[in-house]
Amino acid sequence: MSNTFRTLDHADVKGKRVLMRVDLNVPYENGVVSDATRIERAAPSITELADKGAKVILLSHFGRPKGPDQKNSLKPVAAEVAHTIKRPIKFVSDCIGDEAERAVAAMKSGDIICLENTRFHAGEEKNDPAFIKALAKLGDLFVNDAFSVAHRAHASTEGLSHLLPAFAGRTLQAELEAFEKVLDKPARPLVAIVGGAKISTKLDLLGNLLERVDVLIIGGAMANTFVMAQGKQVGRSLVERDLLDTAQKIMDQAAANKREIVLPVDAVVAEKFEANAPSRVVDIDSVGPADMILDIGPKSVSQVISVLARAKTLVWNGPFGAFEMEPFDNGTVEVAEAAAELTEAGKLVTVAGGGDTVAALNVAGVVDRFTYVSTAGGAFLEWLEGKALPGVEVLRVK
Repeated sequence: MSNTFRTLDHADVKGKRVLMRVDLNVPYENGVVSDATRIERAAPSITELADKGAKVILLSHFGRPKGPDQKNSLKPVAAEVAHTIKRPIKFVSDCIGDEAERAVAAMKSGDIICLENTRFHAGEEKNDPAFIKALAKLGDLFVNDAFSVAHRAHASTEGLSHLLPAFAGRTLQAELEAFEKVLDKPARPLVAIVGGAKISTKLDLLGNLLERVDVLIIGGAMANTFVMAQGKQVGRSLVERDLLDTAQKIMDQAAANKREIVLPVDAVVAEKFEANAPSRVVDIDSVGPADMILDIGPKSVSQVISVLARAKTLVWNGPFGAFEMEPFDNGTVEVAEAAAELTEAGKLVTVAGGGDTVAALNVAGVVDRFTYVSTAGGAFLEWLEGKALPGVEVLRVK
């Protein structure tokens, strides 16, 4: 990995002004950061740079503001970063211009400042050369530690690396190394779990994974469309009727390539989608007209766990059922628990990512027991789809 991308091991940062792109776009409600995972992930790179004598200048977006908007100020988030790393961080109320330049000029080695939301300027998302130049004026080096925005060619994620020497921070490096282990050089058998609601949003993903994996396990509501394509009834379950032909083509492609597809053999069904609604387990052939499939059943759980038991590598994106509501979290939790146990026993490399997936693994309490869990949503999906990510490509050793 360190041969393909420039990392902090290649950077001389002492006394240098380091513009560091982090992802501080964290959930913030009622004046409190409700999930500091992204801040905790960024902390080691921030402190490493400060300890090496860099002047660390943090850049991030927050929310989707259309111009300056105090509701989307990074100021309270910067305070949370300071709290997490237990060091003072000076907040600066713009990310370019006189105030930012004065704040940077006053910095000593080891100091950390956080600049205001880069999206307060339209030039950020437009990757505008004038805005990139104004940002670059503040730094000697650029460190990207935000994989979650690496699929966007924005000024602070991609543009800066054309004007300043650019390096991957430790979080980004860890993501790239984990991904290399899974898709580029996996120990086989390689198994993928793809769940969630819609096939339509994951067509590229399914296509790319079928080229690479040995077994594809399909869960969540998207499995209903495959089940229906096989001529079975799914009652009132969520299903994409316009994609039945597509589902059939995917199954045909898998058969032609000698790839195994695993679909549910039984399901937990209910007539209402609400917490603790009366539910029962039925075979997948016996779903009634009023039933909604809300989770995989115990036979399906056993089937998935037996596939994992013979796997060496697992990549996971998407839950098996309506995990945010009991008892429909059961399938996801049991499979996650089994994957975590195999990981701890050294038998399985597990990499998971995507917003719903991380939330589901948090419900199962196994995030720290997987080999790597990516906090990146869109970027993780695009990477799984085999797409080049602009913010990563610019860090490759030419």
